[in-house]
Amino acid sequence: MKQRGLIVIDLQNEYLPSGNLPLSGIEAATANAARVIADARAKRIPVFHIRHEVASGDAPIFKPGTHAVEIQPAVAPVGDEPVIVKNHINAFRDTDLRQQLDTHGVEEIIIVGAMSHMCVDACVRAAVDMGYPVTVLHDACATLDLSFDGVTVPAAHVHAAMMAAFEFGYGTVTSTQSYLTAQ
Repeated sequence: MKQRGLIVIDLQNEYLPSGNLPLSGIEAATANAARVIADARAKRIPVFHIRHEVASGDAPIFKPGTHAVEIQPAVAPVGDEPVIVKNHINAFRDTDLRQQLDTHGVEEIIIVGAMSHMCVDACVRAAVDMGYPVTVLHDACATLDLSFDGVTVPAAHVHAAMMAAFEFGYGTVTSTQSYLTAQ
């Protein structure tokens, strides 16, 4: 079996109902992510935490040094688990995520986090482009309603479209329970 690594993307306070960018289903996604993190720790699978911050201090969201950018307590890193701070949507861009994965001998990636249509999407596609097999745990990810050209797309549809795209051409998409049961 290939060495797996778990990437936990942007499960930060900003996405909670009390944050500036609340996501649909974030509490359930975080609870599922916490289960996967606990399983990874028990099996000595390395866990990599991604935290988004904007590069400038005057942004309305993900402002450095605020409570909003902190990782939610339910999925907070422990011990020497790496926390990779990113300033872009893609967790690999201008970070040492690839080097961290290589240092830990990771050959296959499991992804959970937020937002399904942005940072999760960018990380999945970049990881696959780098040659990593990827599994996304769909119920440990969350997103929000989107609007374009007068059309509002409900979060559930945005999320389903992203998961369908991943499954179609990028990797495995499964539920938290199915993933944990198969281990």
